[in-house]
Amino acid sequence: MAKLTYTIVEHDGGWAYKVGSTFSETFRTHDEARRAAELASAGQQVAGSTDGIQYEDSAGKWHQELADGRDRPQTEISDDAKGG
Repeated sequence: MAKLTYTIVEHDGGWAYKVGSTFSETFRTHDEARRAAELASAGQQVAGSTDGIQYEDSAGKWHQELADGRDRPQTEISDDAKGG
């Protein structure tokens, strides 16, 4: 099972959460960013329907896969003292 970490970081004059190298929108406070990360993380746990997906990788190559809607990642939230 995949694991996603939502990291709360200082970003763009405020606070955001980051998953991998992707930042959320910027929030005024750390608490707002953490609450948004909690909501996004909880949404990751909701099963969906199995469906075909298409995505482009970092090299610009397109892929097609069948995504099992029951295969949900584990999630956690952490604070990054270094900022982002």
